[in-house]
Amino acid sequence: MSVARRQFLALGGGLGAALLAAPALRAAPVEVIEMRGTARGERIWFAPRGLAVAPGTTLRFVNRDPGNSHTATAYHPDNYDRARRIPSAATAWDSDFLLPEESFEVVLDVPGVYDYYCIPHEMAGMAGRIVVGRPGDPGWEDAATDTEDVSPEVLETLPPVAEILSRGRIEGESR
Repeated sequence: MSVARRQFLALGGGLGAALLAAPALRAAPVEVIEMRGTARGERIWFAPRGLAVAPGTTLRFVNRDPGNSHTATAYHPDNYDRARRIPSAATAWDSDFLLPEESFEVVLDVPGVYDYYCIPHEMAGMAGRIVVGRPGDPGWEDAATDTEDVSPEVLETLPPVAEILSRGRIEGESR
């Protein structure tokens, strides 16, 4: 069976327009958060440790520390009965242990503040903060206010929400 050129273009053009219009088929933004450490392991951190993203952004945690395994674990009662430091409508995540060069992805759809940590290195201040959307967005929630369940080292590591929003990302070792 042969298809006339005009029919082919009409089919292809319609299909192309449908693909461009379908939100589920467009690539969502991806942000990489690396797990880092010094060569001797005396300091470890997430890079960036503060990040502002739009709702629906995929976060890819990648272990770039050749000497340690790490986790990316949301502060949430579902994860080791920790106090919730993510929006109440958000789903908790835990990457489990990632060996060097392994990665884990999570999509954050609910606007608000998300704090997370590395299970074996939390007491060394290996924690980070993600701000999804902006205050005033429907459903926005800053649940990261409980200071009883986190160490001073973690609190020192987490950048203020206003600073994350103004700069977009905050790099650097935590301590």
